[in-house]
Amino acid sequence: MKIMIFGASGMVGQGVLRECLLDSGVDQVLSVGRSASGSTHTKLSDVMLADITRLDGVADALRGYDACLFCLGVSSAGMSEKRYTELTYDLTLNIARTLVALNPAMRFVYITGAGTDSSEKGRSMWARVKGRTENALLALPFKSAHVLRPAIIQPLHGIHSKTALYRLAYVLLAPFMTLFKRFLPGYFTTSEQMGRAMISLARNGSPKRILETIDINAIR
Repeated sequence: MKIMIFGASGMVGQGVLRECLLDSGVDQVLSVGRSASGSTHTKLSDVMLADITRLDGVADALRGYDACLFCLGVSSAGMSEKRYTELTYDLTLNIARTLVALNPAMRFVYITGAGTDSSEKGRSMWARVKGRTENALLALPFKSAHVLRPAIIQPLHGIHSKTALYRLAYVLLAPFMTLFKRFLPGYFTTSEQMGRAMISLARNGSPKRILETIDINAIR
């Protein structure tokens, strides 16, 4: 299986990339982003773009892939709805439309978050924009498309967020992770499980197109 990852240098993306490189059923991994993935492996290649929405110049390098695991994402903190829409809906759909034209037999797996608003009408700005993005992705003619809505993700194996505020939050929450796992299993997962779940969806698909944390953790 040939897998493409967007956002492999982020916290979730690092976990996804690690699992892809460990999986014997994944033959080739392409990391696409503004910067290099930061990993080296015989089956890993990097495509770096100053403008990640401009894929026309690297179209040939993007053909022939079985799945795209889309891990790009930004916090909505301090953003207007217009700007957040540009960096979430517009960016994601621009990339997805290009990929489905190049690889119509591709599966597309996208990470949003717990609380995403499929109605697109709720009070929470980020949830509306994420819901609109989910709905548009699920309407594209991929072989299959799936969205994951994790809540708390514990980074494992030395993985950490590039965002200072998130790094601090994980340091402060670290002593409580065992309690979260025990008492909030429906809201807690790990970077390792996220990676394995996304690979499974890339390989096998799923009857469910929207997967909450409990669904993510059920995938083996």
